[in-house]
Amino acid sequence: MASNYYEILGVGKTATADEIKSAYRKLAKKYHPDLYTSASEAEKKNAEEKFKEVNHAYEVLSDDQKRKMYDAYGDENGPQAGAGGFGGFSSAGGFGFDVDDIFSTIFSGFGGGSRSRNENAPRRGQDILKNITLTFEEAVFGVQKTVTVKRVENCSHCSGTGAKDGKAFKVCTQCNGRGRVTMSQRTPFGVINTESVCPTCKGTGKIITEKCPHCGGQGRQEQTREIKVNIPAGIDAGQRITYRGEGHGGINGGEKGSLVVEVNIAPHKLYTRKGFDIYMDLPINVVDATLGCTVTIPTLYGTHDLKIPETTQSGTVLKVKNAGIKHLRGADKGDMFVKIVVEVPKSVTREQKELLKKLSDTFEDKQFPIQKAYNAKK
Repeated sequence: MASNYYEILGVGKTATADEIKSAYRKLAKKYHPDLYTSASEAEKKNAEEKFKEVNHAYEVLSDDQKRKMYDAYGDENGPQAGAGGFGGFSSAGGFGFDVDDIFSTIFSGFGGGSRSRNENAPRRGQDILKNITLTFEEAVFGVQKTVTVKRVENCSHCSGTGAKDGKAFKVCTQCNGRGRVTMSQRTPFGVINTESVCPTCKGTGKIITEKCPHCGGQGRQEQTREIKVNIPAGIDAGQRITYRGEGHGGINGGEKGSLVVEVNIAPHKLYTRKGFDIYMDLPINVVDATLGCTVTIPTLYGTHDLKIPETTQSGTVLKVKNAGIKHLRGADKGDMFVKIVVEVPKSVTREQKELLKKLSDTFEDKQFPIQKAYNAKK
């Protein structure tokens, strides 16, 4: 009994030809061997088997006659099936071929495909993302920080070649230094040329004759580095600074990646930030709010005498110009906004109660417009 081709492609028995073709293309791209050139041997073998299964399942289900035979007898060769498999098939002309070779040509246009990638081409190193947390003041005024990163660098002893002193290698004789090999096969569709990574040199075009003793022939080593980064004044949470050339080393002479520093900012005990403006709550007692007063408040740049007008209501916001955060570009600063919070006493003495009652008797409704409006709505 053959494998369940519908399950292999992930479609139902009533799937249309277009649905089968779409499912096949996704799976063939997923398991194409050229995507596993740097994978482990076990992963390569598994992908190869999956790729062949997908191809064979599609070969059967995309052919109306074979699909009918498979649906009726569980095998595309009918009730007398005795030969078949994923390695190939025979036609009237006696051709034999490997399905893998044919489809490696069809799918060479996909990302990472065999025709589109030059293994010897310089490739840029990967970036490193590093998160750092600043105090509120460090973000406001700027600071220099030292960050520790682990990055892969080209071995300085062999210049990233993996060969001793960077010289102990020879040109690969199988690909003549190209890093890729071309094979031709006769198939029922004619002669098919396929190109793939050279299995001898793994695409490098070179064979190491003596490994570098410092990196073991890898050409690359992980190093721990301390890097000083300058954080500009006015930076905000979530913003990133990119330091080119401080990431992982490039391959085949490619440029280094970047170090990307993402900023987090610890909360301040008094201030909150919105853009380049800062906000704070200022509690004052009910007498000061009623009679007005001057309060000395802290700012980012020293103290400031803030005038509270008489009869200031709770929730009133007063602005202190240019007491906010310096813009990243230019000398302008944001503003500071102070929200007044009128505090009522938590307790009062008997004498205070009597005085408050006497004071209350002197008030008129018009002095409390909010309360008056509320009473009018009842």
